[in-house]
Amino acid sequence: STISEKLVATKTFLSKLQIVQDLINYDNEFFTGKLTNPFWNELSASNPFVHDIAALNRNENNKYLSILKEKPYLFSKVSSNRDSLVSSGDELDIDCLLRKTSARRSARSKSVSDFLDIVDNRRFNPRKTTPQKPIASDMTWLQNDREAYKMAWLSHRQLTRSCLDLEAMSHSPGWAQTQATDIHVVCKLNHEGGSVQLPDSDINIHVPVGHVLPGEFQEVGLKAILNPPSSFNNEMSSTVSPLIELTLSNLNTREAIFLEVKVAAKVKNDPLSQVMSDIVCFFSLNKEGPFKKLENCYTYQDTIQVKLTDLSYVMYAVMAVQANKIQPPATNVWDYVHRTVSVGIYGPKHIHPSFTAVFTVFGHNYIPGKLTICDIKKGGKNMPPVVFQLWGKHTFLLEKPQDLNISLVSCDPDFEVKMEDQSKNIKEEELKTGEMVRQQFLFSMLGCKEMHFFVFLVQIKVSKSSQVTQFHVTTPDPAPKLSGIINRPKRLQNCKEIKSEPWLLIPTVKYPKFQDKALSVKTYGVALKTVLRQNKIDYLLEYFKGDTIALLGEDKVKAIGQTKIKEWYVGVLRKKIGLVHCKNIKVISKEQAMDTADSEITTRNLVEQIALPFKKLTYIYSVVLSTVSESLYDWRALAEVLGYSHMSLDDFNEAHADKESERVAHVVKRMKEDCHANKKKRLFLYELIVALLKIDCQGLVARLTQDTIILTSAVKLGKYWRELAEKLARLTKHQIEAYEVPHQGKHGAVALEMMWKPAYDFLYTWAAHYGDSYRDVLQDLQSALDKMKNPVTKHWRELTGTLILVNCMEVLRASAFSKMEEKE
Repeated sequence: STISEKLVATKTFLSKLQIVQDLINYDNEFFTGKLTNPFWNELSASNPFVHDIAALNRNENNKYLSILKEKPYLFSKVSSNRDSLVSSGDELDIDCLLRKTSARRSARSKSVSDFLDIVDNRRFNPRKTTPQKPIASDMTWLQNDREAYKMAWLSHRQLTRSCLDLEAMSHSPGWAQTQATDIHVVCKLNHEGGSVQLPDSDINIHVPVGHVLPGEFQEVGLKAILNPPSSFNNEMSSTVSPLIELTLSNLNTREAIFLEVKVAAKVKNDPLSQVMSDIVCFFSLNKEGPFKKLENCYTYQDTIQVKLTDLSYVMYAVMAVQANKIQPPATNVWDYVHRTVSVGIYGPKHIHPSFTAVFTVFGHNYIPGKLTICDIKKGGKNMPPVVFQLWGKHTFLLEKPQDLNISLVSCDPDFEVKMEDQSKNIKEEELKTGEMVRQQFLFSMLGCKEMHFFVFLVQIKVSKSSQVTQFHVTTPDPAPKLSGIINRPKRLQNCKEIKSEPWLLIPTVKYPKFQDKALSVKTYGVALKTVLRQNKIDYLLEYFKGDTIALLGEDKVKAIGQTKIKEWYVGVLRKKIGLVHCKNIKVISKEQAMDTADSEITTRNLVEQIALPFKKLTYIYSVVLSTVSESLYDWRALAEVLGYSHMSLDDFNEAHADKESERVAHVVKRMKEDCHANKKKRLFLYELIVALLKIDCQGLVARLTQDTIILTSAVKLGKYWRELAEKLARLTKHQIEAYEVPHQGKHGAVALEMMWKPAYDFLYTWAAHYGDSYRDVLQDLQSALDKMKNPVTKHWRELTGTLILVNCMEVLRASAFSKMEEKE
């Protein structure tokens, strides 16, 4: 029997070796074989991926190598143990659920995007990938090993797809976007009940305690169908939610369940609207109907909760606003409600030299993270359905259905929107249907420059009014190269990036405890001359010859002094933080310093001083609120440093008690109200930044710093932004005009008071190229402003103050937060 087993093992090994050799040989012969293949043209015409490779190879020699030839075992490697998020309430591992769904997909339906995800995970998690055994061509011996059989089938499938050259395919718009897109969630609950939420939505199922008997389970499934039934969209009613599919596994129940949905409308407060209209729920056991109106509904503003008693294995529900009667001057049900319209911008997973962005209007609040697009065309031919990713979304109020004009404008001179696609219209009748409405915009790259992400402006104009809504969208990165991460500019590779533990995307974060103690300084400077200024300049220190100045780091800041641009150290003297000219001091070590009493400062005083620029910076409250609420994961930590340690969960109303982000937002709003009530002594943004620094949210502080500096700089510059654009990005007159076109008035010119808008668009786009390198953004902006003919920074010094802030973060963290606590 031993000899027999060895013979079988030898045969298996030889079979595995042969399949690998076949892969390599097939790959070598593919491109030469295509020249004599009579079906090649038909194949390439129906396959967009092969079509691009075929077109490329007609003009060039085979300069690309197949990925299978370079790394024949690449597709046999899988990643595992990925970190995942746990949803609140039901402890459902959404990421794991979706990953298992993807793993169950048959090998022949796996897309190149799936393989790229494997490559990305392998690149960033090298220890988490384990090579699998080579696959044999004879798969009958694997019939009892499901996983091995699956991998063998996948390898066999690669024999027909070994021509896939990912490097070449990355130049094709919409390449390899063939994943499934239906987003649904399934959760298993016991007799204690719980809540299930559809990911990225405000659709929830609440299962009460005792819904099923002890020892039994209930599997609850939720799915959103984007196009609701058309029969409910007419003059008397309008759908305000997607069609919701609800599934149950156990009908042996004792309690009803509750469906809660936040809808895209709210009945107006006037008596007529309150009497004439209502938000209702229509229910059916079949997708096509018939639907019946449920009476067990409770509505509060834009949220409706429905009690479901007539349970079935599969159920369907849709929310609609319904009018009892249309009484003039009202013309349809829209006149009785405040109706919101949600839009999403979708595009490929990675951008390419030419790609399509899809503007999508939804008649409800649910904007999925992925969307299948079936009507993409290339070269006059219909492309296969592709899956696009959500790039950006926006919601705005629309009082009544009317024509909309949509325009997309690239804020980057390297990209443009195709001329015939720059402006498109959505008709009033399309909005009334309640279904998705899509418009495609084709982007293309100018010239043969290196690919990079960019920002574009989306503008929505209501045809019968002056209402204009606009927002910015940032594209994803270009397709990754398999050889490594995309090369970034050298000046960004070595930059110091601000990192902060609270930025980790995990449900709970333990924020460190701030310690008010003497700042630990390692380097000092001795003044070589006396510097006293008749006209005081903010953020610049004054000192006498022989003074010992504590230096907060060895990095230098470039900024304008009285007349010239100089290099400065950040220093402390007589409890004041500021800049000291590098040439005016001799740098010494801590051991060499004789008397340091005048250069001592506490961590509390440091935080309060480096945040001073925020007393004079311009900000948009809604942006600050959303940024902070989405980035903090413990409302108690924020409340404590803001002086609201007495707050408890009882202080939140029902609207703020569900999500941590809503609780954080409630705390911020409370602080805003208190500051507004005492304007003379309290400033909102200053106190918020101080609080964030005290819980070590330096990444969030850096982000808010950049956002407020860009906005304030745009306001300060006004019409002089054109000079700055020429210095920073060498924009031509035509490119500058492109930034101003969206903001022109009736007479074709931008009003002086509106000139900050194109300035902001330009600065936002310019800063986006730096990624997370906040310090470089601030320093380069400071240098460019200093070099203008009439530098605004001579009298506006807050940008210099923020440079001091970001240069002090490292020494602040080292002194104010216990390392022992972090280890615990």
